[in-house]
Amino acid sequence: VQLQASGGGLVQAGGSLRLSCTASEGTLSSYVISWFRQTPGQERAFLAGIRRTGSGTKYADSVKGRFTISKDDSKSAVYLQMTSLKPEDSAVYYCAVGRPVYSAYDHMGLYYYWGQGTQVTVSS
Repeated sequence: VQLQASGGGLVQAGGSLRLSCTASEGTLSSYVISWFRQTPGQERAFLAGIRRTGSGTKYADSVKGRFTISKDDSKSAVYLQMTSLKPEDSAVYYCAVGRPVYSAYDHMGLYYYWGQGTQVTVSS
């Protein structure tokens, strides 16, 4: 399985972006798919995850109410809609698939495949 993350870019504070994660094979329906982000010198941080059924969504407190994760199995795609962006949201964003239980969505080691990352820069 190869994951391709896209949709990053430069946006002003308060703006919106939608990130996409697509799979080379139609296997996203078999996994939990999550978004993480990483800034230089920091570990990757969990943002949002969604179960293969489309339920079981979970968000980090830092993005709850601003980011929305969704999936489209027909397109083997998972999206992260980001609104009310802040400069501190600037990071490289990664999608990942694995089979963590709900309480462990934020455990990086439980994900099998990672996308290459897409840069998001929010200007003040």
